[in-house]
Formats: sequence, structure tokens, C-alpha cells
Amino acid sequence: MKNFVMSYSCGKDSTLALYRMIKASNTPAALLITVNKGENRSWFHGVPRELIVDISKSLNIPLILVETSGDDYEIKFTEKLLKAKENFKIDSCVFGDIDLEPHREWCTSRCNEAGIEAIFPLWQENREELVYEFIDSGFKTVIKNVKLECMGEDFLGKVLTKEVVEEIKKTGSDACGENGEYHTFVYDGPIFKYPIKFKSLNIIKNETHGFLDVKESENE
Repeated sequence: MKNFVMSYSCGKDSTLALYRMIKASNTPAALLITVNKGENRSWFHGVPRELIVDISKSLNIPLILVETSGDDYEIKFTEKLLKAKENFKIDSCVFGDIDLEPHREWCTSRCNEAGIEAIFPLWQENREELVYEFIDSGFKTVIKNVKLECMGEDFLGKVLTKEVVEEIKKTGSDACGENGEYHTFVYDGPIFKYPIKFKSLNIIKNETHGFLDVKESENE
């Protein structure tokens, strides 16, 4: 059995990878989440720090934040892996990548530098089947980011259901968004102790992407 740190994006693929590892009786020692130092949000998915802390509490898994401005991303990531190895006695880091070889190579290189194993539970599985497994497992997620040349901003804030997956496919996008067409924010599911309360604010757009801005919502 593995004592692992989870490279966690707050999205569906890393959540499914985490779920599978837990179901197979492995121990999640910590969540490793990269944060954009300047914006105080997770890299790529743009989840605010306060929601990240709440996710860690709901999953009941300790949190390791990798704070980076971007140019030192690689160094900071490896540093935190080494610290997790020292503090949590981890033997591996788990990633949610499915079939992008450059991602796998990057992750494996960081783990090699830290002297631990890189594990990819979803590797080279059918993308669409993975989305349905995620939904059928009882997880709830909203579409947080979209690539505007692939999907319209009307997808932002939609809960990912099988019907929405069909809508995504009709745009010509990958069902799983593995080519970067969309990213998600997971807020509930079988490994969460309680659902993450969040509030949708406004939609932010740049030349290429649309983002749903979210913040922590006070418990009723």
C-alpha cells in the first residue's frame, strides 16, 4: 500500500485519481496544491485560497501549498515533494493526467528528483468513460474555466452531468476536456465530509479563456 501525496487541482480528474487510490486502501498523506502567488488562487483552475483550505478540511487530508509566481514553479514543486517526504514519509505522488505525455514526463521528473514514485491511476484510459465514472461515483463539479475557441461562456457554472457532457461533445470538444477545453471545480462527493459552500460571482474573460469567479460562501 502506498503512502502518497496527491497533486491536486480541485478538478475532476485529480479527484477521481484520489478516489481510486483511497478505494484501493492507499493512504493520502497530504494534498499538494500549486497557488499563484500574485493572485492567491490555484494555478490553472483559479480556486481561491480560502476554498482550497475548506476542501482540505472536508477531505480530511492535510494541505501543502506550493506558492509560486510561475518562473520558479518546477523548483518549488520539487522542494515541497522533498518536504512531504521528510514530514509525511510519503513514497509516491499521484497525478490525474490521462494521456498527455509531456505532462507525465514533467511529473515523473519532479518525482525522480525527490526520490519518490510517480503514479498515474487514470493513464491511457478512455476519456469519456472516465467522465462517466466520475459522475456515477456521486461527485459534483461545476465548469470553472473554458477555452473560448472551443466552448461558449454559457458553459461556465454548469454542473457537469451526462447531459452536459453530451453538449460539450456537440461543440467538437473532448468529453473530458483533456486538451484544455474546460476545467472544473469539485465541491462534493463520496470522499468529502461535507459539501464545499461557494458563491459564483462574475465571469471574467481574456482573449482566449472564460473564467467563473467563485468565493467562499458562509454556511447558512
